[in-house]
Amino acid sequence: MTVQRFPIEAGQVLVFRRALGHADAERGADTSSDALVPATFVQASAHFDPDYILRPRPGTPWFGSGRDAGSVPAGGGGLHAEQHYEFHQPVRVGMVLSATERKGRTWQKTGRSGTLQFSEWITEYVDADGLPVVTATSVGVQQQHTTEAAR
Repeated sequence: MTVQRFPIEAGQVLVFRRALGHADAERGADTSSDALVPATFVQASAHFDPDYILRPRPGTPWFGSGRDAGSVPAGGGGLHAEQHYEFHQPVRVGMVLSATERKGRTWQKTGRSGTLQFSEWITEYVDADGLPVVTATSVGVQQQHTTEAAR
């Protein structure tokens, strides 16, 4: 994922806070630049990535829709196992971030039912001055069945 421009907008943060059930969201939550943004809000940057697989495109079937969702895209079929965030500075309304993604570590664990293949994707968010804001690490897992376990 590469996102050139991810604006942290007050209205979007308020909707996100409501979706998470924040108590202050219905009491006219502070959406000024002094308000901290929920920690997981940076995941919304995926909607600013034109290649994001779950982003709807007019006239194009897309994986994830409730109607004719299709099949898992090539390379898919795994599970999201973990998510970690390291904050270098607070995310605040009014900031404009950009994000780049890179591969992290890979490892595996083997058990009776096969091998689990783990892989990290690291997304680095920076502000308009290029200063680090958040490093998000996502861990995915895929099962690789052994010949005996597959029988």
